[in-house]
Amino acid sequence: MKNPYLPTPMKVEKNVIETGDRNIKTLTLSFLNNKDEEIFNFIPGQFVELSVLGAGEAPFGIASSPMEKKHIDFTISKVGLVTAQLHNLEPGDTVGMRGPLGNGYPIELLRNKNIFIIGGGFGFSTLRAFTNFMLHPDNRKHYGDITVVYGARNPGLLLYKNELSEWEQRNDIQLHVTVDKGDESWKGKTGVVPVIVKELSIDAENTTTLVCGPPVMIKFTLPVLAELGLAPQQTYLSLEMKMKCGIGKCGRCNIGSKYVCTDGPVFSLAQLNKLPQEY
Repeated sequence: MKNPYLPTPMKVEKNVIETGDRNIKTLTLSFLNNKDEEIFNFIPGQFVELSVLGAGEAPFGIASSPMEKKHIDFTISKVGLVTAQLHNLEPGDTVGMRGPLGNGYPIELLRNKNIFIIGGGFGFSTLRAFTNFMLHPDNRKHYGDITVVYGARNPGLLLYKNELSEWEQRNDIQLHVTVDKGDESWKGKTGVVPVIVKELSIDAENTTTLVCGPPVMIKFTLPVLAELGLAPQQTYLSLEMKMKCGIGKCGRCNIGSKYVCTDGPVFSLAQLNKLPQEY
């Protein structure tokens, strides 16, 4: 059995600025050892711990699809020592990676369903991973209609802009990108995510919703989903922002009787409704 505390060595391939304020970057890593690459498998929604020697480690959701075999993406907001060090990495540098950890989105349960993706800000990373997983030619036939609502506070904070443009050109996905407040160059939707969601027509009977974003977005989006007729067991949330050690040892991510890092980070709303409202 692999030591869960022992990180896998990874090489930095790219470190790309995502936002106008330069506070969010997407780090692309590859495996230094072929054997590590061969045995690494994950489900969209899972996370890892990235470590920088001398700085420490921190948890990050995997932002790329498992169908992309040669590299792994992580979208990182600079908020502290470890994330600042990760932002400063250059191609060829090495980092440690522990994982994959936690569960992921319920891929098998979602087959043949219409999928409603709702993301806000930095929380869109693992939703991007699952969307790309569904859009892969080998997988698209296993899912029904795909609708994506993605919002940010302003246009400069939108992630994956080139990819969003590619999705807009496809005829097998409905994309709704919105910002709280636009600027003189913004031509898209303006309004907070719950308002945009409320305007959509959803086949509630055969739709499953995946939600990840800031707590305030989640708070006001869930009542809208209920109004649209989506039951708690049809809605899944990712609580990746509560990740800590990743293996259930530190106890800092617990919600009632659950450890988010081992029982989650993906939970159905039906599960969360039975727990203290701490998310």
